[in-house]
Amino acid sequence: MIREYKEKDLAQMIDIWNEVVEEGIAFPQEDLLDDVSGKMFFESQSYTGVADEEGWIAGLYILHPNNVGRCGHICNASYAVNSKCRGQHIGEQLVKDCLSKAKEIGFRVLQFNAVVESNIHARHLYERLGFVQLGTIPGGFRMKDGHYENICPYYHTL
Repeated sequence: MIREYKEKDLAQMIDIWNEVVEEGIAFPQEDLLDDVSGKMFFESQSYTGVADEEGWIAGLYILHPNNVGRCGHICNASYAVNSKCRGQHIGEQLVKDCLSKAKEIGFRVLQFNAVVESNIHARHLYERLGFVQLGTIPGGFRMKDGHYENICPYYHTL
């Protein structure tokens, strides 16, 4: 079940988020969240959803504006799935819920700024769900091991 996060979910959410950050192959963040910064981070989003498996958080997404003012109708999102749950289509459920929630909030476009080109599972999912790739930015993402990979911006009209 995908639902809005609750404060009792924060410890599991922070663990999942930090797991992706530590992998160093998908999120641009390098700093890990702690109890204080994690609470502030998730509270600051337009919406934070979780995949709840009977009280156990299998994944989450954050949704927020991608820009301000005249471009404030474009949103951005990030998704994190617990490594023990990957391959079970939880990411797909999160993206679908996010598309619906973004439209409900009043956004008109969901844009991903930096999908790493080698992240083929995410890219295939996005394309299957109707996202359009805008191009390729050469060497736009520094991987954890220090080498640079291309990034592929995507968008989906809501």
